[in-house]
Amino acid sequence: MISLRNVNRVYPLKGGPFYALRDINLDIQEGDFLSIMGPSGSGKSTLLHILGLHDSAWDGEYYLLGEPVHKLDKKKRFDLQKKHIGFVFQSYHLLDDLTVYENLEIPLSYRDTPKKDRDSIVCDALDRFHIVGKKDLYPNQLSGGQQQLVGVARALVAKPALILADEPTGNLHSDQGREIMQLFKKLNQENGVTIVQVTHSVENASYGSRVVRLADGMIVK
Repeated sequence: MISLRNVNRVYPLKGGPFYALRDINLDIQEGDFLSIMGPSGSGKSTLLHILGLHDSAWDGEYYLLGEPVHKLDKKKRFDLQKKHIGFVFQSYHLLDDLTVYENLEIPLSYRDTPKKDRDSIVCDALDRFHIVGKKDLYPNQLSGGQQQLVGVARALVAKPALILADEPTGNLHSDQGREIMQLFKKLNQENGVTIVQVTHSVENASYGSRVVRLADGMIVK
C-alpha cells in the first residue's frame, strides 16, 4: 500500500540544515497495523504528516496505492488524500464553525456520498461513539475528550482504506482510550483497514502488528 524510498525532510536553519527525517525506507502492506515510536523530536509526527500528504517539502520517492506521490501535483495529491485517508489528530483539528454533525459529514462530501446516504452514515457514527446528544453542539462546547471522540468518528465515518493517528488516545481517559484502540484493532482485523499510529504508549502499540522505531530522524534497525 505504501512504499517510501530515501525520503528526507530537511529544514534550512541558520546554523545549517536540520534533518527531521533522513533516508527513510519503509514499506507498509495493506492490512498492516503499524505503530511508530521514538523519543520526542525523533521525527514521528513529521513522518506521519508526509504519509498523510499534509507536507510536500520533502525529497525521495513515495508510492501510495501504486500512485507515485512524488510526481503528483497538488490537486492530485489532495484527491488521493480525501479519497483514501482518515486522520485522527492529537489536537482534534475540528472545524470550529461547524457542529459535530457537520464535522462528521465533511469526509462524506469529499467522497461524493449522496446526501440521503450521508444522514444515515453520520447517525450511525454518532450512535457508535455515544455522541448523539452532542450532534448540534460546536467544538468549543465540548470537553477535550469529547472533541477527541468526534475526531476519531470523523476519521472513520467514510471508511477510509488508511487511518493515520497521532497519539489517538492522548486526551481520553483510560477506558475511552482502550475502547478506541479496540475499535482500531477490530477495523484492522475484520475490515482490513490499514492503520499507522504514532504513540508513546507501549500498551497502544501492543494493539498493532509491528513497531517501527525512530531516533534522530532515522529508522532504528
